[in-house]
Amino acid sequence: MRYLIAPKIFDGYKTWEGHALLVSSELVLDMVPIDCLEPSIEKTVFQSETIAPGLIDWQVNGGGGVLFNNDRSANALQKIASGHYLGGTTAFYPTIVTDEFHVREEALAAVKFATNQSSLGVLGIHFEGPFFCSKRRGVHIESQLKRMHADDLRWHLENSDTKQIVTIAPEMVTSEQITKLVEAGIFVSLGHTDCGFDLAEEAFDSGAHGVTHLFNAMSQASGREPGVVGAALLNDQTWCGIIADGIHVSPVMIELALRAKPKGKLTLVTDAMATVGSANKSFKLYGESIKEEDGQLVNSEGRLAGAAISMIDCVRFMHEKVGVSLEEALRMASLYPAQMLQIDHERGSLLPGSRADIVCFDSQFKVKQTWVGGHAKLTQEASRAEL
Repeated sequence: MRYLIAPKIFDGYKTWEGHALLVSSELVLDMVPIDCLEPSIEKTVFQSETIAPGLIDWQVNGGGGVLFNNDRSANALQKIASGHYLGGTTAFYPTIVTDEFHVREEALAAVKFATNQSSLGVLGIHFEGPFFCSKRRGVHIESQLKRMHADDLRWHLENSDTKQIVTIAPEMVTSEQITKLVEAGIFVSLGHTDCGFDLAEEAFDSGAHGVTHLFNAMSQASGREPGVVGAALLNDQTWCGIIADGIHVSPVMIELALRAKPKGKLTLVTDAMATVGSANKSFKLYGESIKEEDGQLVNSEGRLAGAAISMIDCVRFMHEKVGVSLEEALRMASLYPAQMLQIDHERGSLLPGSRADIVCFDSQFKVKQTWVGGHAKLTQEASRAEL
């Protein structure tokens, strides 16, 4: 056991001062007043930092210098995870963008292996494509886009023992297919779609409960046609991921979404590419070189190619640029995605009995330490003292 002590400890619901977080090797045990600490238990003291629940990201294309589409191995997932530990992420869904079937197969195999390693933080796999509309494909390779066929559906259902998020365009699947995916425990999210409001609502009625990177790669809201954006903002049951980097979505539009959606239904995602957590600021996607310049990743056509941010960057943006409280920004990156993924009984908070998935960061939002299941992941730590 060990006490973790910091000036502020946010447990996912409230911020504690003058307390220590008692953790075992894997679990949070208690929140203890400083004057009630057991002298025999070791103490780690952070002098000026904040301790909070580890951050949860359900859209991670790469990190640590690796793009998952390019390297679908367990070793690649370790590198990706290590890149995101630097940004406070303790649990994530590796994401495969539209590609050939063997790429998706190999990625699934790697994730199946990784989910058995509890100290890694891999929760499942996010298939972003290939059932997308060409008009809203973004950087997804057009030659691999397709409608969902019976064989595609069967493959997803046969592998439903591994947690899956599947992003689809409603015009490329049927309502019956959506329902079968959802009945198998697969989380269906709408994205890269040009469908109208009515078809989006039909998809939600069929069981889809998510919208991938809200506002990006989807039909927009207008006076005569509300589009997917209008459907997403109006439907109180849907969860929306949003990329809070100031590039993909204006702070004003993020504020609008916050006002429209019930509290807790807007979650932060990074849509991170290989450059996150890496000194290498370029990578290849479909054989084409993508470079990070001025915080943006774009391809030769000028299309945004994912994002170059970590989850702690999203938290900072929400707090400093959008103006939400630090507590709420942290919830959008931890508690709310945990609720969306139905893992809030063990992740997303620091209540007793929760996994010891923890992040410690300073006033400049620099992550000083990340723990996954109680295992410290960074060699760089805050200036600290042992009591």
